Amino acid sequence: MSNSKAYGDAAIENGAASLDSGAKTSVWKDFMALIKIGIVNSNLITAFTGLWLALHFTGQSFLDHLDIVFFTVIGSSLIIAGSCAVNNFIDRDIDHLMERTKTRPTVTGKIMPGKVLLLGILLIGIGTLFLSFTTVTATVIGLLGVFSYVVLYTMWSKRQLVSNTIIGSISGAVPPLIGWAAVDANLSVLAWSLFILMFVWQPPHFYALAMRRVNEYKAAGIPMLPVVKGFKATKIHILIWVAALLPIPFFLTDLGIPFLILASVLNIGWLALGIYGYKIKDDIKWAKLMFVYSLQYLTIIFTAMVIVTLI
Repeated sequence: MSNSKAYGDAAIENGAASLDSGAKTSVWKDFMALIKIGIVNSNLITAFTGLWLALHFTGQSFLDHLDIVFFTVIGSSLIIAGSCAVNNFIDRDIDHLMERTKTRPTVTGKIMPGKVLLLGILLIGIGTLFLSFTTVTATVIGLLGVFSYVVLYTMWSKRQLVSNTIIGSISGAVPPLIGWAAVDANLSVLAWSLFILMFVWQPPHFYALAMRRVNEYKAAGIPMLPVVKGFKATKIHILIWVAALLPIPFFLTDLGIPFLILASVLNIGWLALGIYGYKIKDDIKWAKLMFVYSLQYLTIIFTAMVIVTLI
């Protein structure tokens, strides 16, 4: 057992005693932290958009398929939540080293590791069952997403490879495919374009976050790009990935010219912000601007996809 592992287990056993009574959270809040509700919600937005667009482009009514909507939303949410719980179980030996993760219930000892793992497996199993009521394709894609996040990212690449963010982007790009496949198992070019959009969006988003949290990742021994290559190289990589978004709207022309224009403006705006940011001497401030823009970008572009089909 490594020193960090031993320290993590000790923190789990004794951490609860060190918590200030005023910092105690409710069971519900602990559960929300365990399943990473923010990740669940953001991925659910893209899964729903994939489902919505599949219904639209196959000429099917949303109201006539509320059962599929229900199974897809619940199933997707549960497998994502379960994967995040398993991620918390695996990372409990390093989470105490990072400011943003040191209060997770797996670190403080409020929830025992065995229960966390069991919860994660149960959520994944129940979520898979719900997805099985849609299509085999959606179910298989969902399980591939779980595998890529838990095994390829959390268990393998996160602690060993500087390319861990890119590998981790596979799982983050899966939800819109699940949503689409739940309605139409014959994934179209548009469906795969959503996957590519989400895949390309993630590296600049998470690299910017990693710049802001570089000291924490360094302390935890996670080889994030800013830790291994430094800020200068990371900023170049971010701009390259943002530039890679530029052609993607042209594969989404079925959504109409207004969406094409909006998506292109958002892409150019993000790239321009990044280039202009080079005038900012404070790299952390630059990273914060890029990170905030990435969040607004994702919200606007996926909301717009739904809105343009209603006009």
